[in-house]
Amino acid sequence: MNTACHVCGKQLKLGSKMLESINALEPGKSIRVKCPACSNPIVLDTSIVRPVGKKPARKEKKVTSEQKVRPPAPPDISWLEEGVFDEEQVIEDVPLALILMDDSDSRDTVIESIESIGYKSEIVRSSQEAMEKMQFVEYSCVVLQSNYEGSDLASSTFHQYMCSMSMERRRFVFYILIGREFQTLYNLQALANSANLVVNEKEVPYFNVIIRKAIPEYEELFGLLMEELRVHGK
Repeated sequence: MNTACHVCGKQLKLGSKMLESINALEPGKSIRVKCPACSNPIVLDTSIVRPVGKKPARKEKKVTSEQKVRPPAPPDISWLEEGVFDEEQVIEDVPLALILMDDSDSRDTVIESIESIGYKSEIVRSSQEAMEKMQFVEYSCVVLQSNYEGSDLASSTFHQYMCSMSMERRRFVFYILIGREFQTLYNLQALANSANLVVNEKEVPYFNVIIRKAIPEYEELFGLLMEELRVHGK
């Protein structure tokens, strides 16, 4: 530690406070003090207490467990007990079913059966509303009561709409007709009416069993073909 006066050679004695002040100096800074013997200025810098070029050692703070990086908080499951959650969290890939039936126990049975196999059902108030929805929404299943809105199937505007739909869309819709004129699961009658399945009104109580048989058979028969057509943009 060189603290001698460069004029008279007097060695300075530095107290602890002075040493702390010098040690806290930034690089390139210095302190001037008078020599007690000849009053000439003596320049003191950090080189007298630590090697030149090194910064003062910083005290390392002890990091407690609370100060360490914390994992994200667990999810809020308050909705679990209430049975309510945000509709935006519903899985977007759930297939949709459009139901055109008059308000009745039969409609309730159809909806319950459709939803039991994974569809989300939607009810419309008119054929016009149904056609407007189908312009913007892709429905995987459509159920039409043959006398819906008081008309018969031949004069049904919605049935005509389904019959005239382009095959690029129609092939991906499972179209079900329900009426007293049909024979349940009669494929030839379904084909003649441009549908995938026909169900007699009397068999509606067994609708759950009927669709669990009909839809898997349909997908097994046409599923691979439709997927191949989809891949090729047809």
